[in-house]
Amino acid sequence: MSRSSSGFVAGLTAAALAAVGFLAFQASASAPDHPAKADKSPSASASRAPKDKKNPAAVPAQSGTGERVVYSLEDDRVWLVEASGKAKQTFKVTPGTVDPAPGTYAVTSRTGRVTGTDGVPIENVVVFTLTDGVAIGFSAAVDGSTPTPDPSKKTGGIRQSREQAKAMWEFALRDKKVVVVP
Repeated sequence: MSRSSSGFVAGLTAAALAAVGFLAFQASASAPDHPAKADKSPSASASRAPKDKKNPAAVPAQSGTGERVVYSLEDDRVWLVEASGKAKQTFKVTPGTVDPAPGTYAVTSRTGRVTGTDGVPIENVVVFTLTDGVAIGFSAAVDGSTPTPDPSKKTGGIRQSREQAKAMWEFALRDKKVVVVP
């Protein structure tokens, strides 16, 4: 092989290794460090959480105690709950196409910015479990949109407004309890 050919091949090899390294970094940044498992023991959080008919935005009664994030699958709502049991904030969310099972989890990873499984740039990503190979977590689209996800794609992003995602980011630090209720 001539000198110019070997230099060309070395350059291509270096470029390919750099691209693979970048993709590996991007994948590891968006993947949870260790997927949390749902608490499979029978508990009140796995049953239907009774609703407060006078205050539908009240923290679900059977969502546990202490400081935690509560996510209602039925209501598409999240509560950021203080140690006292009082909601610091609550808001509606747009779920992905893959739901986590009801149970208790913990925040496993947090990423400032990345591309979501739907190809949308997202920020303030707070991941708490893996379901059917799909990372499940809260995030906001960088453009602020919260469209209904494409049902033909497996997505685990629970989308919030950018303001809500910032509040979640500040509240849901690594290992913070996340309780999913039906």
